Amino acid sequence: MAVVVPPAALNVRFCALFWAIFAVLCSVSGGDVIGYGYRVASVTGNDVDGLEAVLEVIQTSTTYGEDIPKLSLQVSYETNNRLHVHITDNDNARWEVPQTLIPRGQEGNSRRIHKLAKDNIEEKPASSELQFSHTDDPFGFAITRKSSGEVLFNSTPSSASSNFNAMIFKDQYLEISTSLPTNSALYGLGESTRPDGFRLSQGNTYTLWNSDIASSTPNINLYGSLPFYLDVREGGLSHGVLLLNSNGMDVTYQSGYLTYKVIGGVLDFYFFAGSSPLSVVDQYTQVVGRPAPMPYWSLGFHQCRWGYKNIADITTVVNTYREKDIPLEVMWNDIDYMDNYKDFTVDPVNYPASELRKFVDQLHANDQRYVIIIDPGIKNENNYSTFQHGMSQDIFIKETSGDPYLAQVWPGPVYFPDFLNPKINSFWTTEISNFQEVIPFDGLWTDMNEASNFCSGVTCAYPTDGACPGTSDLTDCCLVCSNDGATKWDAPPYQINNSNDQRPLGNKTIATSAIHSGGIMEYNAHNLYGLSEAIATNMALKSSLGKRPFILTRSTFVGSGAYAAHWTGDNAATWNDLAYSIVSIMNSGLFGVPMVGADICGFSGDTSEELCNRWIQVGAFYPFTRDHSDIDSTRQELYIWDTVAQSARDALGLRYRLLPYLYTLIYEAHTTGAPVARPLFFSFPQDATTLGVNSQFLLGQGVLVSPVLSSGATSVSAYFPKGTWYNLFNLSQIVSVEDGSYQNLAAPLETINVHVHEGSILPMQDAALTTTAARKTPFTLLVVFPLASDSTDTATGHLFMDDGEEIDMEVATGKSTVIDFEASRSNEGIHISSTVTSPDFALNGGWTVQTVTVLGSSSSPSNILINGNPASSSLNVTVSYPVVEISGLSLPIGNPFKISWET
Repeated sequence: MAVVVPPAALNVRFCALFWAIFAVLCSVSGGDVIGYGYRVASVTGNDVDGLEAVLEVIQTSTTYGEDIPKLSLQVSYETNNRLHVHITDNDNARWEVPQTLIPRGQEGNSRRIHKLAKDNIEEKPASSELQFSHTDDPFGFAITRKSSGEVLFNSTPSSASSNFNAMIFKDQYLEISTSLPTNSALYGLGESTRPDGFRLSQGNTYTLWNSDIASSTPNINLYGSLPFYLDVREGGLSHGVLLLNSNGMDVTYQSGYLTYKVIGGVLDFYFFAGSSPLSVVDQYTQVVGRPAPMPYWSLGFHQCRWGYKNIADITTVVNTYREKDIPLEVMWNDIDYMDNYKDFTVDPVNYPASELRKFVDQLHANDQRYVIIIDPGIKNENNYSTFQHGMSQDIFIKETSGDPYLAQVWPGPVYFPDFLNPKINSFWTTEISNFQEVIPFDGLWTDMNEASNFCSGVTCAYPTDGACPGTSDLTDCCLVCSNDGATKWDAPPYQINNSNDQRPLGNKTIATSAIHSGGIMEYNAHNLYGLSEAIATNMALKSSLGKRPFILTRSTFVGSGAYAAHWTGDNAATWNDLAYSIVSIMNSGLFGVPMVGADICGFSGDTSEELCNRWIQVGAFYPFTRDHSDIDSTRQELYIWDTVAQSARDALGLRYRLLPYLYTLIYEAHTTGAPVARPLFFSFPQDATTLGVNSQFLLGQGVLVSPVLSSGATSVSAYFPKGTWYNLFNLSQIVSVEDGSYQNLAAPLETINVHVHEGSILPMQDAALTTTAARKTPFTLLVVFPLASDSTDTATGHLFMDDGEEIDMEVATGKSTVIDFEASRSNEGIHISSTVTSPDFALNGGWTVQTVTVLGSSSSPSNILINGNPASSSLNVTVSYPVVEISGLSLPIGNPFKISWET
């Protein structure tokens, strides 16, 4: 049997002993053999340039179904750092993720197809960092990093250590594994809440099947399915692996190997060479889609609660935030505003349309925004216009009989829109646009879109002897449901570990035998429902608002970040959930959904003053920052407790000062895929300790957040990679380490530790109660050097500016400006300069750089020059080691400038 090794050392050996080991290995608990693998029957092309091959099954097995007799293999070198391996049925079409959801036909957002037919050959890239190799009998393949010879993925079992099977491919069961070296550090494979930390743990199975399970429940499949992982190895060398498959799956991580067990579709692998963590995410988001641009206002603070009784209630909340001098950018409504929980309606008593519109108009007059929830289920009610429109346009998911699939959610019996239906965009856009004319909301929150269902059954019907919903809990199923007529799609031969107990796939969701437009089965498309709804909603908001849309989605798939933000779902008001939030947010950024947050102070259960205090201190630095709570919990607006209010003013005050930096990170995410909130190893991949840091995160390259995550703590042990770090709340508080080390930091109740690393230049503005007010203030540049040294030190920073609402977030004359800042320090002095691209927008806005603050300076400046000319005597120069501040500059930020002085 062959062990795949780097091509230069490929040495195919066969071992008869392997087959004895293999027969045991491929069995189910020592019983029936699952499969015997495949052999190569024919090949066109070669490993070096790309190939097509036909694979034939070595020996058939009926465990989990019949083996597919012949497979088609395509290997494409798409770019110099991306390799595509596609395996499917050679004779029959199989389900694949639709191109309409994740386009893969154009370079820059997907694969480049390399056909090897004689009349249609596309050459591979001039060079590739990845190399494919394979064995013939049994078939297996490996992906190798060419520059180092390191094997990154190897699906061929070793006769010496047969820990996993050769590839198995049946209609409803696909299995493939890869060996892994001991120095692999894996991240990804979501979505689940992980007490073990960000790094994947050996011995765990990660199940991917979108489910409405509270995120306060750890180690279980949650709202999203994200079959992508990052592998970081010695020295920080990193690569990524995406299995583009929407079917349910178990991914088991054991010592020395990783195994996929998938219940349908194809094996559609993308391998990303990296070699840094950031470059892996860059390459990955080129395929699944770059993160969506976010409106500037979405970076402000958001307030929500399920249980705001009426307009007077939310008016009081908004006014109290202002009275307490706490920033509030966006007011939200959960399902309370609706008429009996029906989408695109308002409660005529508690939220009458005319009064709600006045409320929203007042928000807008105060430069604030309004976001509302919508759920996908459309109530089955004849006099309900949205239902009537859906029925007339025939856009609902159907049972196998052809009737709309009946389910139950908050309004009672509902039908679910089919977001794969070609007519859905017209229907959805019309409903959203019509409602926007009634209530001028600014964004939409798409919840319950796994899809969640309060009932379970292949078919459901109205009860004959009672109302539905009844008078009991609305989440109690009041329909009469049956599994009569269940098909193999409702009960596949292999049961993934859904909900940690192999729960049926259709439990509390749409039956997997239900049918979408074009005959697409819910079995295949289930994990795509949230993504497809986000795409339709994004398109609808662009049409109705004519502005950059803001959408918050609960359910995700790879590519969701190209259309929506995400929150981590129904967490709880516990210290554990506070700690879990950091890992969940870092995971979301890794998956290409960088605009992410957790419900601050906790959603379910009663929070406490101390917990809410600590939560706003860290939540103020989530990319998406929102306080949200459950109807049965005590109120937890940030002004409820004086100590929490003060922490909110402090933490949100720094956040609002950092808005130009955060918005630039949104631009960076949109153009490169880079997460906004990042694990430490993204900036320090060669520091092995950072691979296990779970309680801190970076904003961008160099702003480090080190929160308190336990009750009663007055200090925090925080890890600092090498270099000089300055406390952004008190610039004289410095941590300087030659090598990375843990430091004990004072953290009394009113304190959150946020540090900036040497080499950074942060563009900042003044704090304010709204982002609009903050944007009108002049700029300060914070230039960060290490503590004084004899060497030449440098710092860099960037700034992207536009109106914050233009649909496209790009460099365009008159519509945006990009500024690059550079600084250097030597024994002779300090030099700071800027380079401006597309200056008109910034110049027309009248923004100026008023202050430059330099950290790490040890002496007073002399002979200050501005653009080569002696500085005005009116400048104000303040020196307080290690800070030098020069104010009164009034330099138009849209013009390049040079500032220098001698030390």
